[in-house]
Amino acid sequence: MSMTDPLGDMLTRIRNALGRRKQTVSTPSSRLRQRVLDVLKSEGYIRDYSVSDFENGKSEIEIQLKYHEGAPVIREITRISKPGRRVYVSMKTIPHVANGLGISILSTPKGVMADHEAREQNVGGEILCQIF
Repeated sequence: MSMTDPLGDMLTRIRNALGRRKQTVSTPSSRLRQRVLDVLKSEGYIRDYSVSDFENGKSEIEIQLKYHEGAPVIREITRISKPGRRVYVSMKTIPHVANGLGISILSTPKGVMADHEAREQNVGGEILCQIF
């Protein structure tokens, strides 16, 4: 069965695992998911992730979630641009999440990056998700 929104599926798996206080969560692998996880790791929202390859040619990502004093570091994770409605922004209109406390993850011509990096590199793109 094909999945219509793989990134949304990964974000939902993370949200559900955080609600159950799980230490790790696994999801099917893709390059876009890995790039989003690179941003989450560099911004300090997850501990790490690893990719496992299987014999049938498929691979899976194991995500290590991060907690601070028993509470999840990710309080809210929301998919913005969906398959039915893509949301694009220019560099000047990139939104600030929670007054600068959270981040938006954008897919730009220069790669997947956090909102502050996109402002520094003067590029806009598609807003994939917001994390706070």
